[in-house]
Amino acid sequence: MSFIQNIPATTTDEQLLHDYKQTGDLQYLGDLYARYMQLVYGVCLKYLADAETAKDATMQIFEELVLKVHKHSIDNFRGWLYILSKNHCLMKLRASKKQVTVPFDGSFMQFSQDEHPEAQIEKESQLQLMEGCIEKLKDDQQRVVKMFYLQEKCYNEIVAETSLDWNQVRSLVQNGRRNLKICMEKHAGEQETRVIKISKD
Repeated sequence: MSFIQNIPATTTDEQLLHDYKQTGDLQYLGDLYARYMQLVYGVCLKYLADAETAKDATMQIFEELVLKVHKHSIDNFRGWLYILSKNHCLMKLRASKKQVTVPFDGSFMQFSQDEHPEAQIEKESQLQLMEGCIEKLKDDQQRVVKMFYLQEKCYNEIVAETSLDWNQVRSLVQNGRRNLKICMEKHAGEQETRVIKISKD
């Protein structure tokens, strides 16, 4: 892709981010973003399923960064940028009334334009439910589940970035996945009960 350039990593992400926050010079932010434009474009293409739309979204996300990096304490720019890119795409899908499916196996979310409106609404509800349940996990489980599923890090990468050992990471992923499933099933049952009650009334 001609609009993506690979710039040598002469300084760390942290230093470029610090320099931009201190000076407001977009050159620092531009150099930092260029390192991950392929990642951002890949996320956008996965969610939006259109090359030109994904290109536009990739540039829009950079425009978001200009202000948002000043409002957040960012320890891992790559991981933070991935989440920002995912959320940007989800908002575009919701705004255009295209809903996403949410496979519970942790793979990337997919969307379909051919589904009935009722099915789309149900999938959107499942997405919101899953996001809420992730936030209810214990701190260690929540952190590791997000790294494993949302940031697509393997066990060894998580071990390298945390003080946890391999067995702890595996246990947190497995327990977090189980607790997430329990939470989603519980709330789904509560929603169904409310629907039945309303229909009777």
